[in-house]
Amino acid sequence: MLRALRAGDVQAADSAVQALTRARPQDPRSWSLDSDVATLRGELPRALASAERACSLGSTDFRDVIRRARALHALHRPEAAHELLDTLAARPPHAAVLAAVGDLQVEWRDYPRAHDAYDRAVQLQPRNPRHWFNRAAVRRYLGRLIDAEADYDQALALEPRDAEAQLNRSQLRTQTQSQNHLAELTRWAEQGFDTWQSEVAIRYALAKELEDLGNFAQSFLQLARGASVRRQHLRYDVRVDVATADHIIQAFPGTASGTRGCESAAPIFIVGMPRTGSTLIERMLASDEAVHSAGELTDFGLAVVSAVQQSLGRRNIARQELVAASARLDFAALGSDYLERTRPWRADGAQFIDKLPINYLYCGLIARALPRARIVHVTRHPLATGYAIFKTLFNQGYPFSYDLEELGAYYGSYYRLMQHWRERLPGVIHEIAYERLIEDPEGESRRLFGALGLTWSPRCLEFHRSSDAVATASAVQVRRPLYRSSLDQWRHYEAQLAPLRARLLAEGVPVDP
Repeated sequence: MLRALRAGDVQAADSAVQALTRARPQDPRSWSLDSDVATLRGELPRALASAERACSLGSTDFRDVIRRARALHALHRPEAAHELLDTLAARPPHAAVLAAVGDLQVEWRDYPRAHDAYDRAVQLQPRNPRHWFNRAAVRRYLGRLIDAEADYDQALALEPRDAEAQLNRSQLRTQTQSQNHLAELTRWAEQGFDTWQSEVAIRYALAKELEDLGNFAQSFLQLARGASVRRQHLRYDVRVDVATADHIIQAFPGTASGTRGCESAAPIFIVGMPRTGSTLIERMLASDEAVHSAGELTDFGLAVVSAVQQSLGRRNIARQELVAASARLDFAALGSDYLERTRPWRADGAQFIDKLPINYLYCGLIARALPRARIVHVTRHPLATGYAIFKTLFNQGYPFSYDLEELGAYYGSYYRLMQHWRERLPGVIHEIAYERLIEDPEGESRRLFGALGLTWSPRCLEFHRSSDAVATASAVQVRRPLYRSSLDQWRHYEAQLAPLRARLLAEGVPVDP
């Protein structure tokens, strides 16, 4: 069974684990494995039942409680899930248990509770660098940046070759001539790297600190090297994403009028390219007590795929066929499914923000499935956007980010699709430009709130004072008041960005005022 799982053959693993539970029905480990396989298959009631069976058979493995809690949360029973974790954390203290509890709380975006769990783990096992690293990451999300840097310092004192900790620490603040880590990072680069992942992280850290110190040529050199190594280890063809945008344009040639969707007005979607200021917009909107920030949710795309699979009666569907079939769905059911999937991430009765940037792909479906939902499209100068994306090492997603030609090709497909939505969905999408917001924050934010039917308040301009957690690449920037320095940062690299500029122009994207 384990061999099948390692090979990615979930069906074979499922057959093996079911044979195991029949042969050894009183062994709690059999049911633990069954719960894991059921989770992989998306069979959540079975995953919960098997984890509960393991516990009822006397399992002393705390991971079975974790399995139960994870299944409960996925089944939209967050209160029961949190109660289980609280019970587990209240047992006689054990660092490994508390670390696992913290990990799951991070997965659920409950960062204050995660911090408490990691804090106790640090106290119990202060020589374990992972506990310091985990607490540092959560402190970064919570805006405790000075404390986060101290934790990363401690983690690196215990494990000096932790490249991810080095990168995260470099990103916490603007480095200065008197306080930086360039000597340490340069020494590591000269000595060589243990893994390609380490090289990528260290080169991105060097790029960040060199840029802070004004050494732009060397900064871009390190960035380009790091991005190149990252790209070499990705299986990605930008032509697939470009073709997908074209498939969507073909599948949704008309307006959304005449379709019946779910009538909820709760969702506010913030869409566009990453690194355009969407987190800033989210924080401003969330200053309204009637609006809840749910983060970057993948639920709409998952709901679309699930609905198409059900309509076609199979799971393996080519992308073009999936897009075409999505135009023929029961849109009201799609909207309702999305709302059900998002329940664990939003407050009851409140409007909520879903700020996953690539939801721009679904604007046509959103307008049909949730006709009363609001869509905000955040834009930024194409070269500023491209540079901001290129210099970001994403944890996952955005595989077009590590090659300037591919980035330009992807941006071109995004640009064409958004032009299509503007024409086909008049009055549905509110546009807000990052540059205009920086130049006239009150005027632009007033227009934004008015377009969404919200009441504007001056506190939306004090977004940086909010204690709400931020777990995106903008976690540090949004702790600062509005600043202008990022508007023209890309101009330091106009020569290096020439391939991106050329590709954008070839794609029909205007790059000059």
